[in-house]
Amino acid sequence: METRYDIKLLPPTFSPWEPTKSVDRRVAVLMSGGVDSSMTAHLLQSAGWDVLGITMKIPVACDTGRRGCCGADAAFVCNDLGLPHYFVDVTETFHEVIIQPFRDAYSRGQTPNPCVDCNTFLKFSLVWDRLEEEFGIRQVATGHYAQVIRDGAGVYLRRAQDPDKDQSYFLYGIPRRRLPDFLLPLGNFTKQQVRAKAAELGLSVAQKAESMELCFTGEQDYRLALEDEAAHRPGDMTDMQGRKIGVHKGIANYTLGQRRGLGFAGGQPLYVGRIDAVTNMVALGTREEVSTHVVRAACLNILLPESLTTDTRLFGKIRSYGDPRPCRLVDLSPDGMTVEFEQTQFAPCPGQRLVLYDENTNVLAGGVICV
Repeated sequence: METRYDIKLLPPTFSPWEPTKSVDRRVAVLMSGGVDSSMTAHLLQSAGWDVLGITMKIPVACDTGRRGCCGADAAFVCNDLGLPHYFVDVTETFHEVIIQPFRDAYSRGQTPNPCVDCNTFLKFSLVWDRLEEEFGIRQVATGHYAQVIRDGAGVYLRRAQDPDKDQSYFLYGIPRRRLPDFLLPLGNFTKQQVRAKAAELGLSVAQKAESMELCFTGEQDYRLALEDEAAHRPGDMTDMQGRKIGVHKGIANYTLGQRRGLGFAGGQPLYVGRIDAVTNMVALGTREEVSTHVVRAACLNILLPESLTTDTRLFGKIRSYGDPRPCRLVDLSPDGMTVEFEQTQFAPCPGQRLVLYDENTNVLAGGVICV
């Protein structure tokens, strides 16, 4: 039986949606209240689109003493630009599909990526479906730094022109059927250019600081959102051969590849190399011991299936930062894919994502890293 999620559309914040353009020139911009999504709305409006601003109302998963992400800035920007704006209340659904899986992953000793999950399961699925149902809008835009390329051969999700700001890693989960209707106006801009343009327009969010922590923790440490007491229970800290060398502070305090805050000083640099939630054990190893050539991923989303062949040189990322590294596809099945990198990759984290690109930096596929 299909699960029904509660996605509530709230009344218009100021003026209602009254489109004047044809259906193919209407777009909903998902706005957080930051400068990127605000500039996205402005650029599309200037290009002749009927623009509707949409902000997700989400919960804060812990007591931070701060207000949650209410999106007031997004509403006021839309009002300044003469655009309609609505809130979509996803509070209950956010708990179900983002916060609880986030907690469950840490209790299993994994390192989740809730920003990818939010894009994949909320923005590009449930919220998009709700907007299409309510407003008849097919096109959706965000302020991410990536490109959607359209040519005679097809539609591609591609890295941003500014590689230092590229966010395509977070977008790989978009359904293939949605890609032709996905708009990313900032793909050709740098962050500095976006801020300068916003300041020139007099937007109130031109110099607003970027979010550095998770939105649902109120910009505080992610550990505040973890409720599983077992994940905070001390246990054995071992070397990679299983010999006890100390005591850890609870598996929720560690991620693979971590070096600082281990509470153990060895004769050489040591990193978290394995986390076992069943035995409540954290193992430390040298950089060589926690690195590998082979990475496997499950729960795949494939955007360019015709390019996923074992005889082609591909490029993979196992973290959101850094450039894709040369690799080849070793195995592909309905259960997942296995990739072999030309150079060892440092501490792939189960729960994080493996994203593959071609030589043109188009996103081919991605999935959840597994052991």
